[in-house]
Amino acid sequence: MTLQTVTLTHAASGTLACLLPQRGFNCFRWQVPLAGRPVELLWWQPGFETGEHRPSRSGIPLLFPFPGRIAGTTLQWQGQTYHLPAGDDFGNAIHGFVLDRPWRVLEQSETHVVGQFQASLDEPELLQRWPADFRITATYRVDAGRLESVFRLENPDQRPLPCGFGTHGYFRLPLGGKRAEDCVIRLPVRAEWTLREMLPTGERQTLANAAACQAGRPFGQLHLDNVYTDLVFDDRQVGRAEIVDPDSGWRLVLEFNDVFQQCVAFTPPHREAICIEPYTCLPGAFHLYGSDVPTGILVLAPGQSVEARCQMWVEADG
Repeated sequence: MTLQTVTLTHAASGTLACLLPQRGFNCFRWQVPLAGRPVELLWWQPGFETGEHRPSRSGIPLLFPFPGRIAGTTLQWQGQTYHLPAGDDFGNAIHGFVLDRPWRVLEQSETHVVGQFQASLDEPELLQRWPADFRITATYRVDAGRLESVFRLENPDQRPLPCGFGTHGYFRLPLGGKRAEDCVIRLPVRAEWTLREMLPTGERQTLANAAACQAGRPFGQLHLDNVYTDLVFDDRQVGRAEIVDPDSGWRLVLEFNDVFQQCVAFTPPHREAICIEPYTCLPGAFHLYGSDVPTGILVLAPGQSVEARCQMWVEADG
């Protein structure tokens, strides 16, 4: 069975994107014509559109109301215990609730689409698993060579909503060239969190190779599952990561606003993509909340909302 796919097209440029509303509103394709031929810029498992594969391993999974892991399968919050499903090899809950559930499509045109998930409307049983109701509204738009996204995180409840959000994009390598190993990865990072069994301990270290991370390192030298912090933002309060393919001469740019204060970088075992994942909070942040560690957890008051923004495009390098 093939799930319903929403396709966005910028006809003048030939740019397109495809989303699966039934699988977490996952944008699993972004295609841009480069040097006269279409190039796929996101990686997805073959057959992903059938719904048979894990949505955390293709396209751009959306992670909410928590990105990354929560230690074990319980959340302790303000004296209450909430039971969560295990989802990783260590028996931890992982990546929130919305990435594998059906979303509602609120609005759609040739070049944009708006989707939404709200716990109380779309799966009321989730209200037993989280301290408050939550709503996320995602807007995707294509333009010439560009994919833009806005994520509105809202508290529709009368109780405070603790939450965090992340995107988990799988960027396909190479970018029209011949060798993934030669592609250069640039990350706007200056420090790294220490992990134990994939959970931050609360300790962080300044990166001795921060300048190299920002200037760019060959993908062939990278084996990452790292959580970075102390991100570099420009005068617009925008962070910028890049992937450069020296063979094709193309550069992919990912920009994100400063609601995102952490960045996970992951090299999947298949080595056909790199994940660059802006997060609003630490993975594992909830077990550190209340300490002096800057976890980045958002606690939204009733009716409060924040907007996380990402945009990406391809341009000639140099």
